[in-house]
Amino acid sequence: MFEKVEAYKQELKDIAVKSAEELEQFRMKFISRKSVIGDLFNDFKRVPNEHKKRFGQELNHLKSLAQERFQHFVVELEQNTGNQASQSIDLTLPVQPDQLGSRHPISIVANKIISIFERIGFSVAEGPEVEDDWHNFSALNFPENHPAREMQDTFFITKNPDTVLRTHTSNVQIRLMENQKPPFRSIMPGRVYRNEAISARAHCFFHQVEGLYVDKNVGFKNLKDTLYHFAKEMFGKETKVRFRPSFFPFTEPSAEMDISCFICGGSGCKVCKQTGWVEILGSGMVDPNVLKNCDIDPEEYTGFAFGMGIERIAMLKYQIDDLRLFSENDVRFLSQFTGADT
Repeated sequence: MFEKVEAYKQELKDIAVKSAEELEQFRMKFISRKSVIGDLFNDFKRVPNEHKKRFGQELNHLKSLAQERFQHFVVELEQNTGNQASQSIDLTLPVQPDQLGSRHPISIVANKIISIFERIGFSVAEGPEVEDDWHNFSALNFPENHPAREMQDTFFITKNPDTVLRTHTSNVQIRLMENQKPPFRSIMPGRVYRNEAISARAHCFFHQVEGLYVDKNVGFKNLKDTLYHFAKEMFGKETKVRFRPSFFPFTEPSAEMDISCFICGGSGCKVCKQTGWVEILGSGMVDPNVLKNCDIDPEEYTGFAFGMGIERIAMLKYQIDDLRLFSENDVRFLSQFTGADT
């Protein structure tokens, strides 16, 4: 068996590989599981005990030599192939135009929303996506075991104490109010997570932009003026706006905002479900309990907050009817947004 090892060593030193077919033959004979070296390892048990140590060393050396030669042949063939390809290029042919990619529609819409609010004095704030119970729920006026927590299906990382994937970017509002003193005016864009079944209208992750303005003498009129401005900048000067009473644990009073359907002009279509109106966001005056939780005196300061789903705005703006398209990375879908406004 020692003679076989020496014979294979010599063969490895003398062999030459000139093509991909010969490389594959080399691999099958010396590298694969059913190679001649593999057969020698299978015969190891028949080697007398006094020779096993030396035979094992020789066999490992043979295996290493085979792998080194194989890698050498791989590199050599790649270099030869590259040289042949470069020699076959016709330099007189016209250059193929590069295909530029496009921005993702979520990025386009998010950037436009941020730009609109930045122009009226809102800064951008960010926070963690993995959050504790206090910043995601309790500080926002969600009492423990309160039914309001069931409004949002949550991904829990740990229990007792709870650590979650944030269900909204409101956690950034709490961190902002905890770490700074009023006045402040900020928006909070980012990804959020809900434990929901994936469908054309829902997903387990999506993107939000929330806003917060806290100062002395902030009233509901300030909220309405801000959102009126946003709607007309985002959807056009002819856009009409209406507010409907609603409920959110962290705002009081609370309202949802609708805009006139910019597809049918208010006459009724499948996008607005024949109503002429499309809901785009929730809003309200910051609940005094939320201000107290962040050590802000509600007798001195008031504020408003709002939040919207970026996917929903994008679906309305580009008339997209399936939420899943945003995360499927289909180039045919994404290429439609080349040259879209930012």
